[in-house]
Amino acid sequence: MKIALLGYGKMGKVIERIALERGHEIVLKKDEFSTYDGLSTADVAIDFSVPNAAVDNISNCFHANVPVVSGTTGWLEHYDEMISLCNEKKGAFISSSNFSLGVNIFFELNEYLAKIMSQLDSYKVTMEEIHHTQKLDAPSGTAISLAKGVIENSQYTNWTLDEAKNNEIHIEAKRIGEVPGTHTVTYDSPVDSIELKHTAHNREGFALGAVIAAEWLAGKTGIYSMKDVLNLK
Repeated sequence: MKIALLGYGKMGKVIERIALERGHEIVLKKDEFSTYDGLSTADVAIDFSVPNAAVDNISNCFHANVPVVSGTTGWLEHYDEMISLCNEKKGAFISSSNFSLGVNIFFELNEYLAKIMSQLDSYKVTMEEIHHTQKLDAPSGTAISLAKGVIENSQYTNWTLDEAKNNEIHIEAKRIGEVPGTHTVTYDSPVDSIELKHTAHNREGFALGAVIAAEWLAGKTGIYSMKDVLNLK
């Protein structure tokens, strides 16, 4: 399979190595100084860039009729626009805040726990996420996805980085050293606490999941999620 890498930073380089190990060919390594030459020859593109480049990257894929997997976060105010373009061009698209297989199982557990805890008024939910100091957005896309998972399955209506009001989930976002990503969901009551936690040890899990998603998406048309890739629906 021929892969275009849109974004060639630390994650892009890990994705490249894993893709090559799985027998794929890299036909484009796009950074801020290079062009899209070679994109049209790709079977699929993987976008791990930066928020202000993601929309151009994804748009160019749809115009070139190349399925695209995007793990960039911080650009989702343009998400509906990209979905419309994908439908217009009959493209193929997967966007996820986190492609780690473990994190996507974590998402499922988070939703299931939220349904159970919604029946217990004595517990209040909070979240914490820790990432490396180079991460541009806060809270992380993964933390936002976790918060949405709780909101869709409970009485909570919003999340905030500030002090939480009624029916709000407080997210504490920390930026420390080279931490790849740690996310904790805590249900706290006067008598006990329940914690659901995922800790990434390196970037390998994110990269492997993105390559697996690209393998799954190649040749398809439509808008999908990691639930489709992992058959979790």
